[in-house]
Amino acid sequence: MTRSQLIARLIERNPHLTSHDIEKVVNTVFDEISDALSRGDRVELRGFGAFSVKRRESRTGRNPRTGEAVDVDSKNTPYFKTGKELRDRLNPSNTE
Repeated sequence: MTRSQLIARLIERNPHLTSHDIEKVVNTVFDEISDALSRGDRVELRGFGAFSVKRRESRTGRNPRTGEAVDVDSKNTPYFKTGKELRDRLNPSNTE
């Protein structure tokens, strides 16, 4: 689902709100998550999952075309861990 598809779905479910307001809310939520991660904070949405930042140390990689060794700098990468409720929805138990 893309951002525009999310906005369209929210507009369908909330006809009392304007599309401009819904777009503003969605953009604000994503901006706040991005800002928190850039500060090194963790963002937890109960039942959905948690976003955090992991540090990848520098290493020696390989150029896939030539096989030549290449130094790869250390960097921060976003990480997402699903919450239990989301995992349960994706993998329903057969014993229910």
